[in-house]
Amino acid sequence: MESMLNKLKSTVTKVTADVTSAVMGNPVTREFDVGRHIASGGNGLAWKIFNGTKKSTKQEVAVFVFDKKLIDKYQKFEKDQIIDSLKRGVQQLTRLRHPRLLTVQHPLEESRDCLAFCTEPVFASLANVLGNWENLPSSLPPDIKDYKLYDVETKYGLLQVSEGLSFLHSSVKMVHGNITPENIILNKSGAWKIMGFDFCVSSTNPSEQEPKFPCKEWDPNLPSLCLPNPEYLAPEYILSVSCETASDMYSLGTVMYAVFHKGKPIFEVNKQDIYKSFSRQLDQLSRLGSSSLTSIPEEVREHVKLLLNVTPAVRPDADQMIKIPFFDDVGAVTLQYFDSLFQRDNLQKSQFFKGLPKVLPKLPKRVIVQRILPCLTSEFVNPDMVPFVLPNVLLIAEECTKEEYVRLILPELGPVFKQQEPIQASNMILLIFLQKMDLLLTKTPPDEIKNSVLPMVYRALEAPSIQIQELCLNIIPTFANLIDYPSMKNALIPRIKNACLQTSSLAVRVNSLVCLGKILEYLDKWFVLDDILPFLQQIPSKEPAVLMGILGIYKCTFTHKKLGITKEQLAGKVLPHLIPLSIESNLNLNQFNSFISVIKEMLSRLESEHKTKLEQLHIMQEQQKSLDIGNQMNTSEETKVTNAGNQIDRVFNNIGTDLLTGGESENKEDGLQNKHKRASLTLEEKQKLAKEQEQAQKLKSQQPLHPQVHTTIAPVKQTKDLTDTLMDNMSSLSSLSVSTPKSSASSTFTSVPSSGLGMMFSTPIDNPRRNLTNGLNGNMGFQTSGFSMPVNTNQNFFSSPGTPGVSTLTPGAPPTLPSFSALGAGVKQTQQRPADMSALNNLFGPQKPKVSVNQLSQQKPNQWLNHFVPPQGSPGLGNSVVGPQVSMMGQATFGMQGNPFFNPQNFAQPPTAMTSGSSASNDLKDLFG
Repeated sequence: MESMLNKLKSTVTKVTADVTSAVMGNPVTREFDVGRHIASGGNGLAWKIFNGTKKSTKQEVAVFVFDKKLIDKYQKFEKDQIIDSLKRGVQQLTRLRHPRLLTVQHPLEESRDCLAFCTEPVFASLANVLGNWENLPSSLPPDIKDYKLYDVETKYGLLQVSEGLSFLHSSVKMVHGNITPENIILNKSGAWKIMGFDFCVSSTNPSEQEPKFPCKEWDPNLPSLCLPNPEYLAPEYILSVSCETASDMYSLGTVMYAVFHKGKPIFEVNKQDIYKSFSRQLDQLSRLGSSSLTSIPEEVREHVKLLLNVTPAVRPDADQMIKIPFFDDVGAVTLQYFDSLFQRDNLQKSQFFKGLPKVLPKLPKRVIVQRILPCLTSEFVNPDMVPFVLPNVLLIAEECTKEEYVRLILPELGPVFKQQEPIQASNMILLIFLQKMDLLLTKTPPDEIKNSVLPMVYRALEAPSIQIQELCLNIIPTFANLIDYPSMKNALIPRIKNACLQTSSLAVRVNSLVCLGKILEYLDKWFVLDDILPFLQQIPSKEPAVLMGILGIYKCTFTHKKLGITKEQLAGKVLPHLIPLSIESNLNLNQFNSFISVIKEMLSRLESEHKTKLEQLHIMQEQQKSLDIGNQMNTSEETKVTNAGNQIDRVFNNIGTDLLTGGESENKEDGLQNKHKRASLTLEEKQKLAKEQEQAQKLKSQQPLHPQVHTTIAPVKQTKDLTDTLMDNMSSLSSLSVSTPKSSASSTFTSVPSSGLGMMFSTPIDNPRRNLTNGLNGNMGFQTSGFSMPVNTNQNFFSSPGTPGVSTLTPGAPPTLPSFSALGAGVKQTQQRPADMSALNNLFGPQKPKVSVNQLSQQKPNQWLNHFVPPQGSPGLGNSVVGPQVSMMGQATFGMQGNPFFNPQNFAQPPTAMTSGSSASNDLKDLFG
């Protein structure tokens, strides 16, 4: 089986190659390119039909080729007879010109291998359409295989054949002699054309006399290609050797029978005994009844019966057949009118095209596309007819697929898109296109939309006709979703704005605003805010319709979910524009209410949004203020305790040194200050600064510290040593402030100077040196009988001049404790119970003056601490005796120095409150009196 298929395939390929090579040797190929094999036709379907194009004009044609290899079996004289018969038929066809006859584009050319000529484009022969596929390629074209004739095609096709016979019989005085389905060709548009004049007979009488047609006797010895098809031949040809125009009408009757019987003729003829067959056929025709013609439509059945009558005189002639009611079909008449369209004037054409939309729905799509559409598009060359033809073309386009539209219709519409003359026709064309804009944008490719369709819309917006502008503005919103955004933003919107601003027509201005309002949803928010809304303020007109259009755009933008107007735009631009418009005198009550309603909505949203923003800012500010107060409280507590301890430590350190060393203290102090003024920061000091900065950075990144309430524990006195009592009391003081991380206390331990021991010692006034010496020898638990400590304005031990919230101690008056409100509101908010102040009472005793907490705490940061630290290794009693106590005090007093507000740069600043010439003795006199 596979070998047979391969053999068949090779045979077909060989035949195709042979035919192609045969055609290539023909002179026809000099001017025409030959394409694929599409059909067959002519007597015995001997002609192969190829599609082709003319090389010079690219015009489409059909190439008929007769391959001489088909007659290789015949002898030479028979071959010559066949060739002569074929030539005669083509030559007669070439001389005759009529719309119902196949049009020859290039006359017959003969070569050694074939005969060839060119005609108008052809679809197939009627025999191919009816199922006779002889001499067709093995791979049958699907369009022929699946082709189905519609009723309107059959009716009009038979009418066309009748018209062709009428032309031959009346005008040419000729009998065709071989009207068969093989000799009826359907061109590319579906029209039925007559060919195959191989056996035509012309009248021998002059034209003014009754025509007389000589007839040849049937010769069964001739090749079949030299004889007509006997199945469609009238009986008189054989039985009486006569012919006339009625003989062709008989052939027409048999063709009509075959069309309605799937290509089968009414009688089958035995070519071996043709006379007997025709005698039997004549007897059947004499007894032909309507029952034998049941497949033929009833309205034409009797006419077919008449055409098949035995007596030629009874048969209707061609002119009579044209007028039968069967051909009065609306579709057939429409197609007939199209075929005669070139004979009509513009007025007749316009009237016909106006009524055509009512007929088109009644016709099959293939008939419309093949037959009507080409006739319509051919009228586009007539500018005056375009407005009448274009609606029908667009109506057809609606029924076409996108591929059919792009292939068949869009190329023809290209020149129409650009037509601008005459003006009246151009305006009508714009109106028609605008009404069908959704169709154009749906089926036209994007590139062609941008290049052809949208420029036409832009031209309509700029047209001088107000009617066209109004229609364009009304239609644009219906297809705005099909326009690409860049074209809308950069080309369409600017033209709509120009139309609104430049027109003198109120209708155009209002329609422009309405159009903008409808297409806002296809724009982005910022384009509307930056381009559309500012444009509204440029409109000079104050008519109520214009004002309501402006209000509509504002409201649409304001309420649309995707768009919206910012409160800055509302406050700065929109409301200042709308409010004056709302009181225009032209507005009626309802229009004014509309304005006020929109304005109130805008004000309400403006109030709501801005109030929400302010409330959020207020909450954030309160939170930040609470954070700042907490940090300030922490810093204040640390600074107060630290400064108090540092200053008292410095005072008593200087006192002890002066008492023990006498006059050397003044020189040592001057030398120390001079040395610190001259020397730069040591490595240890730099390390200290680095640690302080690191701690400050850590505290900044930590969460805000919240004070915790600590229960004050009364110190237990193990000895009467005043130093121990002082240390316990200072621990109580430190518990009042916010507890700090251990890292902060430990990081400052080494930074405490070793000479800062003697703070808060109570020394008798009469002999301070003796009592201090006793205390240093180990018995430091003595009590003082009371003293007052005036503030030294020179050295500023407890407070700087003018420091608010710090009370000054006066001689003989007990100091008062200031309120804790000076420390900030944060302490009150975080501590539920008042701080236990018993530690201060234990320190001074009931009759002794008390130093207030604020006096100890509200001091500036110790900027000059290191200036009182003796150099390492310098001799001094304070350095050797009180070092451990100083270390303990450092943990209590300097543990809070690493806070976010600490400024380590102050360590590099020289002391400002000290003078180089001061001495310890003078300081004691100023301090104790």
